[in-house]
Amino acid sequence: MPAQGADTLETRAIHQVKGTKVTTTAPSTSTSTPARLRFRWRVIDIVVASVIGVASGLIFVVWNVASSPVTAPLEALLPGLQAVGGGFWLFAGVLTALVIRKPGAAIYGEVVAASVSALIGNQWGILTLVSGLTQGLGAEIVFAAFLYANWRASGAILAGAGAGLAMAITDLVLWYPGSALPFIVIYTVSAIVGGMLIAGLLSWLATRGLAATGALSRFGAGREIAKRV
Repeated sequence: MPAQGADTLETRAIHQVKGTKVTTTAPSTSTSTPARLRFRWRVIDIVVASVIGVASGLIFVVWNVASSPVTAPLEALLPGLQAVGGGFWLFAGVLTALVIRKPGAAIYGEVVAASVSALIGNQWGILTLVSGLTQGLGAEIVFAAFLYANWRASGAILAGAGAGLAMAITDLVLWYPGSALPFIVIYTVSAIVGGMLIAGLLSWLATRGLAATGALSRFGAGREIAKRV
């Protein structure tokens, strides 16, 4: 009988040890949940992204009228150089992405802005939506390439460059088919530079300015500035 009792105690101990092993090696999904939630759009994300898109669209409308007289001297100086001013049609996607920091934000912001511009009326009509989609996609690809983790000035500037390249390709296909190689090169480089400076750098500075006021306290951009203060 004593021998059986010892065996029973030993068996229980083994079972307890085994139970501990099972508990400690069981997979946990708690660490993966925040990653999924980080990319999920909230209601406030949709609302704020829409507000940014509409406000940007109104700026587009103003630039639709002002762009020709403002960029005419550049075009006269060197045909194709006027594409630098195209950056004012590219910032909506970059700015929205910098604030929302979710997949699809750049496309959403740029398409909403382009829709407002088209609905109010401009010289390009429905093709404005095509430009909005491709330009937003150009910025979106860059943010996606960084796995939506680079929201620094470098990421914003590269996203602006992506939007500028997309604008150049779209414009050359729709509005300047059959252009000479020198014009294509100058137009493309100018569009990229304009995208980097206006859509990229200025949007990044604007985001930091808004965050500093506390207006973006419910977004990553606002919390990031708050931690530094």
